[in-house]
Amino acid sequence: MNTQARIDWSALALPELFERLARADAEELVVRALAEDLGFAGVMTQLGDITSLSTLSPDARGRAQIASRGDGVIAGLRVAEIVARHAGLSLAVHVDDGARVVRGTRVATLEGPLIALLSHERTMLNFLTFLSGNATLTAQFVDAVRGTRAAICDTRKTVPGLRTLQKYATRCGGATLHRIGLFDAVLLKDNHLGAFADGAIGGRVRDAAMRARSLADVAFVECEVDSLAQLDQLLELDGGVLDMILLDNMEPGTLAEAVKRRDARAPGLLLEASGGVRLDTVRRIAASGVDRISVGAITHSSPALDLGIDLDSTSGGER
Repeated sequence: MNTQARIDWSALALPELFERLARADAEELVVRALAEDLGFAGVMTQLGDITSLSTLSPDARGRAQIASRGDGVIAGLRVAEIVARHAGLSLAVHVDDGARVVRGTRVATLEGPLIALLSHERTMLNFLTFLSGNATLTAQFVDAVRGTRAAICDTRKTVPGLRTLQKYATRCGGATLHRIGLFDAVLLKDNHLGAFADGAIGGRVRDAAMRARSLADVAFVECEVDSLAQLDQLLELDGGVLDMILLDNMEPGTLAEAVKRRDARAPGLLLEASGGVRLDTVRRIAASGVDRISVGAITHSSPALDLGIDLDSTSGGER
């Protein structure tokens, strides 16, 4: 049985969330990312940063500032610390993951051997700008629904290999985490239900939910519907069969009607809206009264937050 399923990831403070969810993946990813830049077995001899090695004295030292060149939310400083450790650099952070910054905010200071600083800065920025971009777009969605009952949730639409880091980043932006993967929760989607006759959906969903709960201590069981008729069938199920119903690609008026029917017949059941959610539509969706809104864009379509590393000073000179 999966012992991780009952962890409420969204209830953890960010430092604990990183340690328990993303630390192991971050350690592995940093090694792979550095190998991409510095050379690795099977592709070429491990040579390192040829430009810096041929230009700078090995005794040269430097100090640099990581600063934001735009407004946004920071995520990935704990990954930057791993990069700094590999490089033999000291990293002093001036804000923390989850902090909102404006253009010009000093995020962290790097110090150490200049060759190491220059050969690791891009890897550090790649993680920081990408994850901060996820966090920034997430925060924009969270801000857009503020004052409603709706929580913004992430999805499994993540870059392969970066799932846990991207989920950590969305939490930095204020999201509620959805299932981590296929292993920790149940979401019966249209392709699962495609073979069911409409009249049989309720019974088949009940059977699937019971089997799932016998296989693992799942965090929740959720079922997707694309019509009010399907919703009505699921609202007839006994309490405890389903935890949530996902309302797929419904207009705000239809969502409001779904909420009305849920409130009358199964008030403890959570409703989640999904499908084509944009910043210019999310407020209207939230106003329908749904409990959750899942947004794929916060992980698959967020622009990077512009961050830069600027050298303060050096000592030791050129070669």
